[in-house]
Amino acid sequence: MNNLINNRIAAIDIGTNSFHLVIVEIQQDGKLKLIDKQREVMRLGISSGDNLSKISSSEIKKAIEILTHYKKLAELYDASIRAVATSAVREAVNKEKFLDAAKEKIGLDIEVIDGRTEAKMIFFGMAQALNLENKKVLAIDIGGGSSEFIYAENNNPIITESIKIGAVRLSKKFFPNFIITDEAINACHSYVNAQLSYVRSLLEDKTFDQVVGASGTIVATAILIQERFKKPKYKSLNDLNFNNKELDLIYQEIINLKKPSERKKVLGMEEKRADIIPAGLIILKTIFELFSIKEISISEYALREGIVLDTIKKFSLNYLKVE
Repeated sequence: MNNLINNRIAAIDIGTNSFHLVIVEIQQDGKLKLIDKQREVMRLGISSGDNLSKISSSEIKKAIEILTHYKKLAELYDASIRAVATSAVREAVNKEKFLDAAKEKIGLDIEVIDGRTEAKMIFFGMAQALNLENKKVLAIDIGGGSSEFIYAENNNPIITESIKIGAVRLSKKFFPNFIITDEAINACHSYVNAQLSYVRSLLEDKTFDQVVGASGTIVATAILIQERFKKPKYKSLNDLNFNNKELDLIYQEIINLKKPSERKKVLGMEEKRADIIPAGLIILKTIFELFSIKEISISEYALREGIVLDTIKKFSLNYLKVE
């Protein structure tokens, strides 16, 4: 993206489990006005290959359809587009095929970012949703292909890490056909523990004033807890909290439902997440245990808002809060 059109930015987040679009306008007072927001469940790397190593032709076709729609919306609003891809695309052995298809078919340049850059952008999005100033913060984002961890002090990210554990990735690895068994649950827990050992070592001498979570699994869990405990509902999930006891209860309820068809019936369950939610909850519960987390605050803002803010910084523009 070489210029800004009408001070409008369209940020596209191409994730492993879903694609997101947010379109904002930079107003004269420096604030950001939300114009449009879209989300489409779209999984990459799950149809073929080991792990998330290959994006299938059918996945590319569907992805191009979604991205075509997003590009048309951006053009409708005269917004400059910045498209960023994460875990599934950066790992795919045929990622050039995907990137070339987007360029050739719809003229969309996709930027593939590394895990630490992704983590940093996620945190900048979170910092716009919540007041994290003068605090030591552990920020967590559990996605489809990876999970990001950020340790920040006074809004400054000091440690940024991305670990290859995500709800889609681990569902594929441990729960074929999304049917869960006690043996597979235990194996998944052990795997997550091992994968998180490095992050745990990095943070072992850190203390946190606040723990913040964003994106798929964490937001989905917050909604399940909100329904289960009949918590008040607001327009935004920002600053909604849940604690370890509430998580444990939801975890036990979901993990006892062996099939997606059973999990779909749970109040507050997003139908298209019922298949991968056990893997996501295993990751989240393990994180809570490893870092002795008692409570987590929700941020509705994550990577896509971080893309907007990073883009503004590149153009040396001033900004305040998203309205």
